[in-house]
Amino acid sequence: MGVRSKWRDEAFDVVVVGGGMTGLCAALASAREGVRTALIHNRSVLGGNASSEIRMHICGADANQFKRNAAETGIIHEILLENKAHNDYYNYSIWDSVLLQTVYRQKGLTLFLNTNMEDADLETDRIRQILCYQSTTETHLCITGQVFIDCTGNGTLGYFAGADFRTGSEGRSEFQEPDAPEEPNGDRMGNTLLFKAVNRGHPVPFRTPDWVRHFSEDDLKLRGHGNHKPLLLCPTDINYTNQKEAPGEKKAFDCYGLDYGYWWIELPGKGPDIIDEYETIRDELVRCVYGVWDHLKNSGDHGAEDYDLQWVGMLPGIRESRRLMGDYILTENDVLANRIFPDAVAYGGWPIDNHTPGGLDDKDVMPSTVRHFPGLYTIPYRCYCSGRISNLMQAGRILSASKLAMASSRVMGTCSVGGQAAGTAAAMCVQYGCQPRQVGERIGELQQRLLRSDCYIPGFVNQDAGDLARRARAEASSCLEGHPADKVLNGVSRDTEEAVNCWESDGIRAEGETLTLRLDRPARLGQVRLTFDSNLNRAIKITLSAKRMAQQQAGPPRELVKDYEVRLVRDGEAAASRRVEGNYQRLNVLDFPEKPLCDTVEIRISATNGYPNARIFEVRAYE
Repeated sequence: MGVRSKWRDEAFDVVVVGGGMTGLCAALASAREGVRTALIHNRSVLGGNASSEIRMHICGADANQFKRNAAETGIIHEILLENKAHNDYYNYSIWDSVLLQTVYRQKGLTLFLNTNMEDADLETDRIRQILCYQSTTETHLCITGQVFIDCTGNGTLGYFAGADFRTGSEGRSEFQEPDAPEEPNGDRMGNTLLFKAVNRGHPVPFRTPDWVRHFSEDDLKLRGHGNHKPLLLCPTDINYTNQKEAPGEKKAFDCYGLDYGYWWIELPGKGPDIIDEYETIRDELVRCVYGVWDHLKNSGDHGAEDYDLQWVGMLPGIRESRRLMGDYILTENDVLANRIFPDAVAYGGWPIDNHTPGGLDDKDVMPSTVRHFPGLYTIPYRCYCSGRISNLMQAGRILSASKLAMASSRVMGTCSVGGQAAGTAAAMCVQYGCQPRQVGERIGELQQRLLRSDCYIPGFVNQDAGDLARRARAEASSCLEGHPADKVLNGVSRDTEEAVNCWESDGIRAEGETLTLRLDRPARLGQVRLTFDSNLNRAIKITLSAKRMAQQQAGPPRELVKDYEVRLVRDGEAAASRRVEGNYQRLNVLDFPEKPLCDTVEIRISATNGYPNARIFEVRAYE
């Protein structure tokens, strides 16, 4: 007689399936709103495509620093800053630990690693529970929840629950998208394996395995590799504020260097379902990675003589599979028009980056068609609500979008801020006893919660009625010209193309620089929230790429305030104070559980992380 399987029941308010950067941000956001949250992930490490298993760096709306002041803030920025403070040498093991510790430190969040979701149990149009199996403990889990968020990347939970989904390309007539094909088709972007190589300083031979796929120079003529550039260039229409190419100028693809592999080592499979073919695609990609390396090392001068393979991924990164349909479908027209939706909760700015359907097999076609555009677009809340399943939300590259819109919104920075929006909305569902679609009736509250958590939504400003600082009067010990103290009260927590939005001191004197807020009435303050400058125009990403490493500075951003004190003052006397030393975060939340009666908030800054002036974008104060 066999041993009976182990079963365990678990109950939560919000259940997030998928522990990539999207799911991580969704689960953290939900738990931070005070509801019991579960995060289900089928791997041993968090991060998905950004994890140590795949090692793709996180791209977003700033399009690798092309678009100024466009980088994502909120939880994703907090995590990147945490990593930057502890991991100056881009060690992926440390990155894994940063992600794990961020989850373990979060009250109200329970993590299930190595746990596969195997089925979903429905009651009419509502998910009642999901069935999971944790392979490491040989345990079956029955997990119930009020709201479920699909962050699987493949839309697996939605698929199991019977949600509507799409694959492939829409025809031009459906949305009148300018770059859509005339007729719908099943074309999809493929999967990629990355590798890491190091220069040993002396020749390193490579003995080619007999199972590799061999490539000629003709096979790779349109794919930059080693010191060989593609023969054809890609037309662009870049028109950024800090543009690096003139409109209409041609630009070669950034294929990275010998150190970081090539995103164009990409295969989409042969059949109608890329998910069914995942294992086959992975095996062929391994043959291709080693085959490309063989070409670099053993087929002419590619500048690779002294390079040695240090790491090759075995878990392909996925760009495209299912897209779950919601109450609105984001389109290419929305992206190109920089559309600001009334129910916007996230934003994007990455180009419409649509990879060729055949991947490496289409040797006579450029590996990607890139449609650049200036500015940013927003993503409406309706894209995150399932159109068919009442208590299901979706976030990440599976959000409700056409293929061409997804070709921009699929990057991890954009996915992460969408995840934070979905997690925050799911918590509101629990708090108000409603379904995700009904949170749309409270969209103003959702938007203000996101802004309070340092998210950015283009076109929206702080209108939080509970923020007493909005009615305060700001003064400062010194101000750099054009950066007066009242900038911290204008409701925008970053510089934009239209305006400078921060207070900046004129140097930092020995006694420090002080920003003072005088409240319009005495109040018992329980919390002060400070948003410092972390220089959104300088990269802070974990990466394998030497090029992307060179864009970064050691340690936390120099502009961040490092040492400071906040004093709550009543009639000129300190009622409470908090001193912070060694800060490396942009958003600082200081709680005052004693809630002293005060009429003034004083912030005295004594040091930054290297910048000569003190800079603050926003101050909020709550009872």
